Amino acid sequence: MQQEQFKVNQPGGFHVENNNTTAVLSPISEQAEETKTSSQPANALSMQDGHKPAAEKKRSARPSENKRMKIFCGSSNKPLAEEICKFVGVPLGETRLQRFSDGEVHFQLLENVRGADVFLVQPTCDPVDQHLVELLIMMDALKRASAGRITVVIPYYGYARQDRKDRPRVAITSKLVADLLTTAGANRALLVDLHAAQIQGFFNIPVDHLFASPVLVSYFRDLNLPNLTVVSPDAGGVERARFFAKKLELPLAIVDKRRTDINVTEVMNVIGDVRGRTCLILDDIIDTAGTLVKTADALLEQGAEKVYACATHAVLSGPAVERIKDSRLEQVVVTNTIPLREDAAKVAKIKVLSIAGLLGRAIESIHMETSVSTLFN
Repeated sequence: MQQEQFKVNQPGGFHVENNNTTAVLSPISEQAEETKTSSQPANALSMQDGHKPAAEKKRSARPSENKRMKIFCGSSNKPLAEEICKFVGVPLGETRLQRFSDGEVHFQLLENVRGADVFLVQPTCDPVDQHLVELLIMMDALKRASAGRITVVIPYYGYARQDRKDRPRVAITSKLVADLLTTAGANRALLVDLHAAQIQGFFNIPVDHLFASPVLVSYFRDLNLPNLTVVSPDAGGVERARFFAKKLELPLAIVDKRRTDINVTEVMNVIGDVRGRTCLILDDIIDTAGTLVKTADALLEQGAEKVYACATHAVLSGPAVERIKDSRLEQVVVTNTIPLREDAAKVAKIKVLSIAGLLGRAIESIHMETSVSTLFN
């Protein structure tokens, strides 16, 4: 029998020639397109001389190995996105973000993202509505540019405090925002210190919920304050405070408060012994700082020697900065999930810790499809 000749045919497959047959074997379908009557099956031809069918070629062990990682950001916290990129070793993606004279957002990607593993960093902080719409528009642009996967990285999740119907005829905005993100094209979400952990269940896509506790715990462990007691400013934050106290092997106290109106609270009782102790108030958000200052005063009235405070999200709206400045708090420690206001940056009592490393490691784990549970330690 005459020896067949094999050569690669572009764009794929084998070109087979002999006296009876000329065939192109497709690497996808494994079927032969014959121009003459074949004397034997196409697969038999392809197996001669040690050649395997293209379908049997070895594939990559992980899909992510062949994906490009790209990180983009909006206008809400570009310094944090740049820190994350520096940690991961990936340049910040190039975009053009403009506004029409009426405030309408115009967004354009300035580089190819087809098939890429994209991470979009955008905390929905003040102005919340503007940054949320900006995020939705950016995701739509990525989806229409054929990004392989879109992970929204939201260090501060706006509208999280409205997570249930606590009064008649009110909206559950945290669920609404989750639906908007999913509809706009998010395939995955990376969030930090949600106001309520059950918000994860509002998403129909995978959610990685990180805590800033490792960063804050490390800071206060190094500070080594004497006779320290961790204080939860309300019943809703007890689980968070208990975790923090367990990591530092410290006692726990709880402040019983009652909310009389939006941004208005009244401290009722202090549960636990704080006399002669240094107290550390732990919360997820500092908004107007009214609750924080009242809690500090209540602890000092109960005999506490010094009061420190820490929180993940420094919203600091309204009179918050002045309240902290004039309070009896020794120090207020926050993270950079939200960029600090200019007037807040001038207050010596306020210290900012970076969570760029925490988010950077999470992004690497998601991209390489490895576990993120180690970041909780």
